[in-house]
Amino acid sequence: MTPMRFYGTPLPDADLRPYPGKLIAIEGTDGVGRSTHIAELRTWLEAQGYAVADTGMTRSELAGRGIKEAKAGHTLGKLTMQLFYATDFADRLDNEIIPALKAGFIVLTDRYMYSAIARAVARGMDPDWVRDVYKIALVPDAIFYLRIDSISDLVLRLLETGKGFDYWESGMDVGFGEDFYDSFVSYQAKLLAEFDRMTTEYNFKVIRASRSVARVSADLRRSISAIIGAGAAAEKAAESVPPTANGNSSDLVHTHPPYKRVKNASAT
Repeated sequence: MTPMRFYGTPLPDADLRPYPGKLIAIEGTDGVGRSTHIAELRTWLEAQGYAVADTGMTRSELAGRGIKEAKAGHTLGKLTMQLFYATDFADRLDNEIIPALKAGFIVLTDRYMYSAIARAVARGMDPDWVRDVYKIALVPDAIFYLRIDSISDLVLRLLETGKGFDYWESGMDVGFGEDFYDSFVSYQAKLLAEFDRMTTEYNFKVIRASRSVARVSADLRRSISAIIGAGAAAEKAAESVPPTANGNSSDLVHTHPPYKRVKNASAT
């Protein structure tokens, strides 16, 4: 059983008892293959007999549809966007992620709060304010950061898909460039820099995403196998320890030690 650990204060009325599941976040900039790897990991884990749930940004019943409709146009402001993302996150955390963990599922999340933070900071929002918004977040059991080697690699991947440049993924709403290409390169570089800063801050496990899908997948499988194995061993050792609290007692909640945010005034 894993104690509930939060980055700050949990949501009101949250079930704060330890959970038997595992929360695994897959992070990275746009186009690094997160969805591909989550689909592969789900198939692999289910084949081993594990119950698996997956989630991701903009999938909440409360806010997911509203975000997609708002982004269908080009008038969504950056503050409104971030509050939309925060609402989506809180709804999924409370109604999808925590219940699945309590039921013993391995929860794979395509992005967690870190992408929302990176997007907000890249758009010029206050880094401390954005982090405070997401202090309701449960600390994952593991955070895998799929890091692309360079923006050039990212552009090449995008061109190979034939999908073209997305308005929001290119940062066109804040005008990082005169055209989609220039804006995409500038915006994604800012995202990459923010993810790199968060690596130490939030203890990301970095996996080089510029390699083949098979090699990245193999690294993810090895790392997740170790996490699951360690969790099973700890649960077996704890079976003989009597509980010291029950219900929604504060004895069951652990606040993660505060992180020291890496600041880099020269970053662009």
